[in-house]
Amino acid sequence: MASTTPAYPPLEDRPIKNTIVLFDVDGTLSLARQKATPEMLATLAALRQKVAIGYVGGSDLSKQEEQLGNPGCSVKTLFDFSFSENGLKAWKLGQELKSTTFEDWINSAEVGEDKYQELVDFILTYIAGLRIPKKRGTFIEFRSGMINVSPIGRNASTQQRNEFEQYDHQYGIRATFIKALMERFPELKLTYSVGGQISFDVFPTGWDKTFCLRHLEDEAKKPSGIEYTTIHFFGDKTYKGGNDYEIYTDSRVTGHSVKDPNDTLRILKELFDV
Repeated sequence: MASTTPAYPPLEDRPIKNTIVLFDVDGTLSLARQKATPEMLATLAALRQKVAIGYVGGSDLSKQEEQLGNPGCSVKTLFDFSFSENGLKAWKLGQELKSTTFEDWINSAEVGEDKYQELVDFILTYIAGLRIPKKRGTFIEFRSGMINVSPIGRNASTQQRNEFEQYDHQYGIRATFIKALMERFPELKLTYSVGGQISFDVFPTGWDKTFCLRHLEDEAKKPSGIEYTTIHFFGDKTYKGGNDYEIYTDSRVTGHSVKDPNDTLRILKELFDV
């Protein structure tokens, strides 16, 4: 039997007016690549009674379904706004909004397939030359809005991910990799953003998590649209180079840096009494 979704006030009738709370996923709403706890989901449901809520994640929708959704209840019904791949894929109240793709960037006059393949070849050659404790599989994941690069490979187990994260903190594997890419491909105008435990995202400059704010601005221009004058964002990778940094420091946003999901719960209780 499908799960029953609680009723929420229409967006224009939420008690705290013109306010939306956005969340990163990994390390903020759940531990990396793990499911959000029942306590977190209950807190989000209570918060949604008061304000508009949304998530903005770098991964694609399927991964957010794994972490935040449940059988019979899509993640798109649990949030007012769902922003996958930094908002390049977006939904409002379950209805899809206009999307943008990495394929469009590759096929642009400024890039082209040959230049993109140079980038891919460089990445794979660099990983082939790395000597790290373990390598598994899926070193480049092509997403609709970016590529995700993982020196150990996205097929690594949870234990292997934890081990690599500690190794990376000690030896700066991802930071050194990114520096090499920036030096080799300055003309591509790419942004490299560390996220999660084992990888970093590569996308055109401007396609970071602030991209999702374009959707909020576009929605405000529509008939009966809401202008969100207060935008909160919760994230854990808020340092320079982390994939939450750009939106956390954006002048339109009130940023909250958290250490883990429990920290998110604590701040939500303090701010919104949920």
